[in-house]
Amino acid sequence: MEVVNRLVTESLPDYLKNLPVPKSLFGFARLSVTEWASLVPFVGAVSIIVYMSVQTFKPKPPPQKTPVNLKIQKETAKVVNMVDIEDLGEKVTYCRCWRSKKFPLCDGSHNKHNDETGDNVGPLVLKRKS
Repeated sequence: MEVVNRLVTESLPDYLKNLPVPKSLFGFARLSVTEWASLVPFVGAVSIIVYMSVQTFKPKPPPQKTPVNLKIQKETAKVVNMVDIEDLGEKVTYCRCWRSKKFPLCDGSHNKHNDETGDNVGPLVLKRKS
């Protein structure tokens, strides 16, 4: 803590006192290359502090709303499929990725979807008990 105290109370004020800050805007044009070079660390540090402060308080953009269903029955208000349980047979697989060409039945399109997106979606499998 003593190091921080010395930095804030002694070193930093001495450093700032010795900076070649002109009294007017036109005074910057009269600074030498050496004086400009001595301003670089201070300007850089202030710039980083301002940037980090702005980033901290900047509002986050809302998450993008991406539809799951990209093309199936888009003309209807809601996609609803009804199946008579007697028509199921021994086993049937239903699509849950919305990419199947045989929707609502699964055609394995989820495999390509999972490879491309890193998702892990699979079909809904309904099977009669033996």
